[in-house]
Amino acid sequence: MRSVFTRSLAMLTIAAPLLAQEGGEAAAKPSLLSLQSGLMFWTLVVFVILFVGLSKFAFGPITKAVADREQALLDAIEAAKKDRDDAAALLEQHRKAIEAARNEAQRFIAEGRAQAEKMKAEMLEQTHAQQAELLERARRDIDSEKTKAIDELRREAIDLALAGASKVIEKNLDDAQNRKLVESYLSSIK
Repeated sequence: MRSVFTRSLAMLTIAAPLLAQEGGEAAAKPSLLSLQSGLMFWTLVVFVILFVGLSKFAFGPITKAVADREQALLDAIEAAKKDRDDAAALLEQHRKAIEAARNEAQRFIAEGRAQAEKMKAEMLEQTHAQQAELLERARRDIDSEKTKAIDELRREAIDLALAGASKVIEKNLDDAQNRKLVESYLSSIK
């Protein structure tokens, strides 16, 4: 149906100017400003037929295509706004997550520092306790060694005194008795 209408429209379009020229060839060459009623009539008929055909077959689809394009653009704009809002919400969510992670990291660092300070204090306390224990042990060892050295010196002094006394007396006295006598004397000297 469309092709029949298109063909008839094309024939009218071609025939109208030819029919208009047929009557005007006998006359003198027309000027552009002169009015020719036949030409005007056929031009008007062709325009009306072309306008009706275009409004029936072309303007509807063109208008629909323009409206569809406009709706597609509006939908794209709305989708872009929604995507932008979603992206902003997601960005805010990521910022909050990053801030939470940063706060948690700061908390871990603070806990680590507190734990390190606590361990440092404990280690210092243990070190001081070990140092005091070592000093006490060293004092005991020194006192013990001092006592041993004094006892050893006493024994040597007793032996020397006995040896000297036996030379002086030239008599060998009983060692046990002599030893007791000298020890008691040295004890009284302290």
